[in-house]
Amino acid sequence: MRSFLLTLGIALLAMPVGGIASPEQDLADFREYYEKRFPGTPFHDYVNGVYSIDPESRAQWEEIEEFAPYELSISNGEALFKKPFANGNTYASCFENGGVGIRQNYPYFDTDRGEVITLELAINECREANGEKPLKWKKGPIADISAYMAYTSRGNVIDIKIPDDPRALAAYERGKKHFYQKRGQLNMACADCHKFYAGYKVRADLLSPALGHLTHFPVYRSKWGGMGTTHRRYGGCNAQVRAKPHPAQSAEYRALEYFHTYMSNGLAVNGPGARK
Repeated sequence: MRSFLLTLGIALLAMPVGGIASPEQDLADFREYYEKRFPGTPFHDYVNGVYSIDPESRAQWEEIEEFAPYELSISNGEALFKKPFANGNTYASCFENGGVGIRQNYPYFDTDRGEVITLELAINECREANGEKPLKWKKGPIADISAYMAYTSRGNVIDIKIPDDPRALAAYERGKKHFYQKRGQLNMACADCHKFYAGYKVRADLLSPALGHLTHFPVYRSKWGGMGTTHRRYGGCNAQVRAKPHPAQSAEYRALEYFHTYMSNGLAVNGPGARK
């Protein structure tokens, strides 16, 4: 406990005071924090989440990956992606490069619309533009389609941009605030679990580093028994600290995803993934 409090104290002292750091400075500080926190973990390996910092868990996970539980979702997602809508178009008609190998570009800030666009939002807007009903946001077909699109993007490096637009910076700062702001009856922030407490145990589970979190979404979780989107996970995290979750694809969660993904710039897409 003493060493934990010391680590937390150092982290709090390292946070910027007396002004707003630029996204570039935030990213540099974020990486430096984990480099010092887990000096034996190579930067590129953070795509593997908690398995990048715990050899025992990694061995078990690597066995699971030999018969990956998300493979069926990839197959289902590919079939859905290529199935024509009633008007004859497919999802490929809505995306750059036919929707293949583009996961690393999401979320992005649309300067024409003045809002953050996530991949799942784009998938449903594609459906609606082609006369189809939107899919439910958290799981099921939308998670499968997203999983297939992530799979086609494996190895592509995340490089999220913050355009020179005050609205884009405001969205980024909104997401950053959500990440660091305490909430719920347990008075916990995203950063408490996945930055300052990363590597510590909650019951029998180790808390994973936030660096690299979104490289492997959507994700198959053993707890869920299936695939889930990023916003399904956000809602679950908020509920776990006894805070009221925001709706999936709300402006709040899209801003959080924007900040959260930006913090993984320079890492490669390796979704979909499998986690506990």
